[in-house]
Amino acid sequence: MGKRIFLFILSNILVLTTIGIVLSLLGVGSYQTADGGLNLVNLLVFSAVVGFTGSFMSLLMSRWMAKMMMGVKVLDPDKSLSAGERNLVERVHRLSRAAGITRMPQVGIYQSPEVNAFATGPSKNRSLVAVSSGLLHEMDDDAIEGVLAHEVAHITNGDMVTMTLLQGIVNTFVVFLARVAAWAATRFVREEIAPIVHFIAVIIFQIVFSILGSLVVFAFSRYREFHADRGGADLAGKDKMIHALRSLQAYTGRVRDDQTSLSTLKINSKKGSSLFSTHPDLEVRIQRLEAK
Repeated sequence: MGKRIFLFILSNILVLTTIGIVLSLLGVGSYQTADGGLNLVNLLVFSAVVGFTGSFMSLLMSRWMAKMMMGVKVLDPDKSLSAGERNLVERVHRLSRAAGITRMPQVGIYQSPEVNAFATGPSKNRSLVAVSSGLLHEMDDDAIEGVLAHEVAHITNGDMVTMTLLQGIVNTFVVFLARVAAWAATRFVREEIAPIVHFIAVIIFQIVFSILGSLVVFAFSRYREFHADRGGADLAGKDKMIHALRSLQAYTGRVRDDQTSLSTLKINSKKGSSLFSTHPDLEVRIQRLEAK
């Protein structure tokens, strides 16, 4: 869990830092005044450009990246498929139509012993639902139905776009506050070493504020899982959704958490600290549905 959190935060910091350096070299990042002060409007614009560029690039490439990283085999309904593959495609399409989706998601399978599934894509009309071979092997039909309904609910809710917007806002404030704090730190050092102090302080403060910002992202990720569970219950039936979550409880130890960029997309994650978890505890999710 700790390694996954560290990699998630580190990758985000590297993206922000890289974009920030590139923009600064292009002269876009000029937010200091001639007398050494700060132009807060320019800094906010710079921060928003840095903060949202990486998020929207990730969103636009999300479906392609997921296929590459997970080795997803996309199932083409117009080509020859096995009975099990065709059944999977038809299930996703049936649930999608019931959810009001007009352009059917791509459906795929990735080879992994983990019992999991995820949905991704830049929009409802360019989405992907992928399930692991482990899930298809271990779960019964009702549990699979519940899992697929949960993932279709993510697409219907527009969770990928919402998470991107939230991450962009968090990134904007991380970049903005880190540079304000770094500028304040340079007020206490000699002028000749101020640029070095500013550069180091920006990195340090970005780490600190990124950790704090990730708490907001993880909290919303947990909230959207509850929301997708309710949507899945509406599509497949509450009993099937609860049965799917109970079935997942037996396989939390087999969840892969090395792909940090995909961890928030999956239906389940390994147990860990509640503040830094992308998913609520499965028992809590079941209790929420039972009380619905």
